[in-house]
Amino acid sequence: MKVKLQHVAHARSGDKGDTSNIAVFAYAPELYPLLVEQLTAERFKAFYGGAIRGEILRYPVEALHAINFVCHGALGGGVSRSLCLDNYGKSLSAAVLGFELEVPDALAPKLVNLPARA
Repeated sequence: MKVKLQHVAHARSGDKGDTSNIAVFAYAPELYPLLVEQLTAERFKAFYGGAIRGEILRYPVEALHAINFVCHGALGGGVSRSLCLDNYGKSLSAAVLGFELEVPDALAPKLVNLPARA
């Protein structure tokens, strides 16, 4: 089944200059391999449709069931240099929760806040 990332994981962010740091944490250890397999740096960057102009470095952190993404060229030159009002890392981390993943039906009990299927 296809589900949004928000049902598989949560995200935290930070920003410094023109770089955003976004960490995605699986809600359950059984969900972490799905993140590693499907949430690649390339797909992560493509999801943002050009909002992140620079390189994205991806760091899986197995012990925490997390992946950390360091996104260069993500903040319009930096918070103090950008004319965009809502271009902070927090906006980017909230947006990624809409990323779609393919999740086996057997893992449905591990998902969080999944709407009932008709």
